[in-house]
Amino acid sequence: MNAIPTAVDLARIADRCVRCGLCLPHCPTYRLARNEAESPRGRIALIQGRAEGHLEDSPVLGDHLAHCLECLACERACPTLVPFGILMDGARAASWAAKPPWRRNRDRAWLAFLASPTGARLSAVLARLYRYSGLARLVAGSGALRWHPLAARHRLVLQLAGPPRINPPPGQTETTRGPIGLFLGCIARAAQPGAIAASVEVLRWLGYEVRLPPGQGCCGGMHRHHGLPQDADRRLETNARAFTGLTGVGIASACVAELRTHPPLGETQEICRFLADLDWPIIPPQPHQPLLRVAIHLPCSQRNRLRDEGAARDLLRRLPHLELVDLPDNAFCCGAAGTYLLEQPTLSRTLLQPKIDHLAQLGARVVVTTNTGCALHLAAGIQEAGLAVEVLHPVQLIARYLNRRS
Repeated sequence: MNAIPTAVDLARIADRCVRCGLCLPHCPTYRLARNEAESPRGRIALIQGRAEGHLEDSPVLGDHLAHCLECLACERACPTLVPFGILMDGARAASWAAKPPWRRNRDRAWLAFLASPTGARLSAVLARLYRYSGLARLVAGSGALRWHPLAARHRLVLQLAGPPRINPPPGQTETTRGPIGLFLGCIARAAQPGAIAASVEVLRWLGYEVRLPPGQGCCGGMHRHHGLPQDADRRLETNARAFTGLTGVGIASACVAELRTHPPLGETQEICRFLADLDWPIIPPQPHQPLLRVAIHLPCSQRNRLRDEGAARDLLRRLPHLELVDLPDNAFCCGAAGTYLLEQPTLSRTLLQPKIDHLAQLGARVVVTTNTGCALHLAAGIQEAGLAVEVLHPVQLIARYLNRRS
């Protein structure tokens, strides 16, 4: 299990920060606010002050900590290797313990709903009702979307779909490899059913026996980043039991990064890297196939936690007639960050806007990303901007090419 830092531990970890400021240019919230308390260095000082008893909890202190995306760009830039993620998760655990019981119960119930397969299915059903009943148009026309929390939920609900529909692999392939256990996560079941289906199709096309362990659930990342490490660890244990004896492969980079924190799940693979490193048949171009420009979005979890920036590019190089371009400013968070896009809607949209502006200029017809929350956030922003850009998981492009030649 992951150790839970005490106040003494937090103070000791924070003391490793030498206040050099090399993290500042890499922090998305500092770039916006130019406020020291919105920087990694400033947050470390606040956490240390509270841990040592020099600062008391206050709404202002809580806001500065809550604004942190935990993108961990600062952790990569830190010359003294301060484990900022551990520090922030520990500080949030301390904040959680200080909440009144009614707030803890409310927030725990909300997280439990988001993290459950039932919650994902119900969210998809409610999203379809919201869209097709005319309620979405009514809300949009009422002016109620000026209230940012409602606007954030409205934008995201419009992106939710139904459960994955898994087709047989193109050109039936004999099962010669595996078995592979595909990690579905929680919200991806409603937000990225196409990515789940495409992953199953491609793995089966390559000869893998693909299993969807029924006992799996949320990776626990949402709980850990909200200050509930015990709840997160219980979910890791549940997944470890579900994936016993299987090679685990996940479609969401953030989930894979969280699963790897638990030793029994330490070999879990991110699907783009897993597929990119395999030997498999060359996919020939189709006659008169036009060139497709594809922008690659790099989630913070892929870059700063998995430390594998080239996975999507390495995989998509296998496809003919693709022009791959990196989305500018990939080093900076898009603002999704788990539930951040719901809890900090104004900051989240501000951080997303440069990505949308770049997409408007790039001329790409598709943007790919390896994380579910980022895909939702990008799709909402693209739809709002009226851009003709499709948001896909890289594996969905592979599946499309295979289906065209079948």
